Amino acid sequence: MSPPSMATKLPSQPKVGMVSLGCPKALVDSERILTKLRSDGYALSPDYAGADVVLVNTCGFLDSAKEESLEAIGEAMAENGRVIVTGCMGNEADVIRARFPDVLAVTGAHQYEAVVNAVHDAAPPVPNAFIDLVPEGGLKLTPRHYSYLKISEGCNHRCSFCIIPSIRGDLVSRRIDAVLREAEKLVSAGTRELLVISQDTSAYGVDVRHETRQWKGAEVRTHMTDLARALGELGGDKPVWTRLHYVYPYPHVDQVIPLMAEGKLTPYLDIPFQHASPKVLKAMKRPANEAKVLERIKSWRAIAPDIAIRSSFVVGFPGETEEDFQYLLNWLEEAQLDRVGAFRFEPVEGAAANALADPVPEEVKEERYARIMELTARISAEKLAGKVGRTLPVIIDEVGEADEDGSVGATARSQADAPEIDGNVFLRDVQERHPALKAGDIIDVEIEDSDEHDLFGVPV
Repeated sequence: MSPPSMATKLPSQPKVGMVSLGCPKALVDSERILTKLRSDGYALSPDYAGADVVLVNTCGFLDSAKEESLEAIGEAMAENGRVIVTGCMGNEADVIRARFPDVLAVTGAHQYEAVVNAVHDAAPPVPNAFIDLVPEGGLKLTPRHYSYLKISEGCNHRCSFCIIPSIRGDLVSRRIDAVLREAEKLVSAGTRELLVISQDTSAYGVDVRHETRQWKGAEVRTHMTDLARALGELGGDKPVWTRLHYVYPYPHVDQVIPLMAEGKLTPYLDIPFQHASPKVLKAMKRPANEAKVLERIKSWRAIAPDIAIRSSFVVGFPGETEEDFQYLLNWLEEAQLDRVGAFRFEPVEGAAANALADPVPEEVKEERYARIMELTARISAEKLAGKVGRTLPVIIDEVGEADEDGSVGATARSQADAPEIDGNVFLRDVQERHPALKAGDIIDVEIEDSDEHDLFGVPV
C-alpha cells in the first residue's frame, strides 16, 4: 500500500501595495500594472504593513497634484520604506529623488514594462502553477459593475495651460479590435457600464488614418463613431451603458447622437469646453466656435432629449477680464449644461500659459469661482427638479443595510451621472420591490424629489 500523498505546499507570494492617484486614465494604468504583476505570481496587499513593495502611481498635471503625489510617496516611505514611483510625475525623477533619495525606482507614465521590471528587482516573483492566476477580465480597482475602457494614449493638442503631451506624448490609438475584445471580456466578467476614456476621444484613430480591422466578421474603422456603434451591440439581452468621456466637439460627434436616441449609447457627453470667451479660448489655444457649439447642443437635444452634457471650465486664466467672465456666465445660462465642474487657473511648471501677461489675482479667482459654482448649482437644481415625477432607469452602486424600521435603501446613478464625478439617485424601500437587488442591476425608478445635485426616488 502506497503512503498517503503529501499536500502541495505553496510558496509564499511576494505582496505588492498600490496607491493610485489622478484621473481615470491613471487608474486604468494601475489596473494593467496589477494585472501583469498578479499574472507573475504576486499577491496584493491592502495595507502598507503587509507589502513587500509599494507602488505609487502619481499625477503631475497641476502643481497641487504634484504636491499630493509627493505627500503620498512620503507616507509610503514612512509606513513601508520600499517604494517604486510611476505615473505622470515619474517624468520628474530628479524632483522625486531630491526629496526621497531612497525610493527604489522611478518610471514615467504608461511605462508598464519598466515598472513591472522594477517590482521584479525589488521583490523577485516565485513562479508556481497554482498561484499564477488572473481573472479573465484582469484585475480591477473599480467595482465589478463598471469599468474604464482606455482607447488611446497621449494628445495632439497643445493647449497653453496643459503639459499632458509633454508627459504622455502625441496621440497613440489602440487597435479597435483590441479595444472591442477588452470590452467584450469586461462585459462577460460582469461589467454593466463602460466608461470610454482617453485624452481626446473624438480624435481616436487619427494617428492611424482610421485604419480598418476585422471584428465579428465585418470591418470596423478605428474611429469614434464605429467604436461607439460596436460597443452599443455588447450585452445582448442585458443592456450595457456606454458613456463617452473627454469628447472634443468635432463635427463627427453629431453622428453618435442618433445612437443615443436608439438606446445603443448612453445619452451622455463629457466635453471639456474650458471657457466660452473667444479671447480666452484663443489664449488657451482652444477652438473658439462657442456660438456654433450652442446651435449644435440644441440640435443634439432635439434628437436625444435626455442627453446629459457635462463639462469643466477654468476661471482666472491669465488675461481673463470681468467682461470675459461675464461672457462665460451668459454662455452657461444659454447652454444649460447638466453637469459642470470649475477650476481656478493654476500655473503648471512647463505650461506656456505661465508666461502670459495679466495674471488674475487670487482673490478675484476665488470670487469668480464662487459665482460660477452658484450659477451652475442653480441650473443643475432646476434641471433635476424637472425630472421629478418621471420614471428613469438607474444603475445600482450599493445596497444599504436595513434601518431600525427594516427599510432598505440604495445608492444608484441615472444615465446623466458618471461615477465619482456626478450626482446620485438615492432610493428608498428597495427591499419590498426588489428583494434580490444588488450592485450592477439596472432598474426603473420613480423620481420623487431632487436637490442641487442628486435625485431621490423609489423602485417601480
